[in-house]
Amino acid sequence: MENNRKLLFFDIDGTLLTPYPWAVPDSARQALKEARSNGHLIFINSGRTYAMTPSIIKDLGFDGYVCGCGSQIYMNGELLFSSMIPNELCREIIEKLRQCRIPAFFEHPDKLLYDGKAPTLPEAIRNLKAEVEVEDLSLYTPEMYDTFTFDKFLAFPNVDSDTETFRRFVDEHFSCFIHDDAAWEITQKHCSKATGIQFLADRLDIPIENTFAFGDSTNDLPMLQFAGISVAMGQCDPLILPHCTYQTTDIRDNGIANALKYYHLIP
Repeated sequence: MENNRKLLFFDIDGTLLTPYPWAVPDSARQALKEARSNGHLIFINSGRTYAMTPSIIKDLGFDGYVCGCGSQIYMNGELLFSSMIPNELCREIIEKLRQCRIPAFFEHPDKLLYDGKAPTLPEAIRNLKAEVEVEDLSLYTPEMYDTFTFDKFLAFPNVDSDTETFRRFVDEHFSCFIHDDAAWEITQKHCSKATGIQFLADRLDIPIENTFAFGDSTNDLPMLQFAGISVAMGQCDPLILPHCTYQTTDIRDNGIANALKYYHLIP
């Protein structure tokens, strides 16, 4: 089986998790279990940090996680790779956000950070406080402020924001994906869902043609374009379809199971 082992990479939201109220379909649970029993390795590949990955996903028994758009990579409970934004640049980000009047929150592998001195706070921070550890970096001591880091961040420009100035700054240092809700997901240029696949394929000596990526939206494009086989979910953003090898059925219509069966990864 070693020569036929495949690496399977799954987005979370809209790929494994149904729309609210969030659930993993039973057919997907069983399909993932069968894929592992057939010798294949299964991984999460998400923009979420590990701390923001819900227990309903962690309980599925993945072999590893590519988190934070490739900035942290875990396998068998071990952190194999981590890339954090240097403290000096983190502090520059905070000052630029204040100057441009843009609320944001900052993603660390173990927690979320926010700036209590910002003009407004993202509504998401209020909601996330119940789910993950959250810290106000404006309350840090000088020593803490000179050492803190994060790996990516989400910005929420509004009508009062100087988006032009901030976008110039972002494009100089980072990659930026703008979500449908107008949130800016800002990541390190040298890390992506694709580099996560490359890292694990190299480590496990698996050719890229034996890698599969499953996703539903344009922020999955780096891994969908890179993997040997790319699968679009049935309810996906149509913009990803030209970049995918196959489109399966809806997540609630056995989408994961049908795709794994189509490629003979499970009976």
